[in-house]
Amino acid sequence: MRFRLSALPALTLAFGLAAGPALAACGNDGSGFKPWLENFRRDALAQGISQATVAAALGNARYSDATIRLDRNQKVFKQSFETFSGRMIPPRMGRARSMLSKYADTFARIESQFGVPKEVVVAIWGLETDFGAVRGNASTISALATLAYDCRRADFFTGQLIDALRVIERGDLSAKQMIGGLHGEIGQTQFLPSSYVAFAVDFDGNGRRDLIGSATDVLASTANYLKGHGWRTDQPWMEGSHNFQVIKAWNKSQVYSLTVAEFARRLAEG
Repeated sequence: MRFRLSALPALTLAFGLAAGPALAACGNDGSGFKPWLENFRRDALAQGISQATVAAALGNARYSDATIRLDRNQKVFKQSFETFSGRMIPPRMGRARSMLSKYADTFARIESQFGVPKEVVVAIWGLETDFGAVRGNASTISALATLAYDCRRADFFTGQLIDALRVIERGDLSAKQMIGGLHGEIGQTQFLPSSYVAFAVDFDGNGRRDLIGSATDVLASTANYLKGHGWRTDQPWMEGSHNFQVIKAWNKSQVYSLTVAEFARRLAEG
């Protein structure tokens, strides 16, 4: 669910939370970031986030020039489907089959509970982070705070930042564990925080919804997202189907969605 300028996941659009009282003025460079952040701290407390969570999460927040550079220069989905899928699918086929075997029992439970085929879930997992291997190394809080302060989509990302604090508040992740993509994506299938709040599930039964360290939670939560957006069990998922539109709710890029569908088709057909 990695953030793209033209492909913002519908789940994050649907569940971003309002920011509450007006914050300090947005900015197009880092000069006003510190006063904005101080005002955001007060806003978070007013929305019921504890002082301990606010202090732990925001104490080291910094303006991220790298996030802004990426936000202004997203080109990957301007590639053709043939180019993108040809680059992304073949190198991952062997590992995907291995993961289907390794997590066979987990996938059986997932398919029973959520009705989403294992091939679709593992295709997303592979495309997003190479099955958890490449999750990003940016501070989630700094990335989200930067985008919340930035004038382009301040309201949306202010909601995401509040939801990131909610993930910490409910004990799923610590502030230090929130490391991921430069747009605030978290975990092995790159949930934005609003999606984490709405769809993450504790499928391994340890009391936490851990989308960084628990592949079991990651896979079930990804299926739960698709189910929550209307996945129809035992129905096709290629272009033109209802389920293809659900895949597009994950990522609105046509090229990306076609690649997920094709990757899953090849896995299902052996």
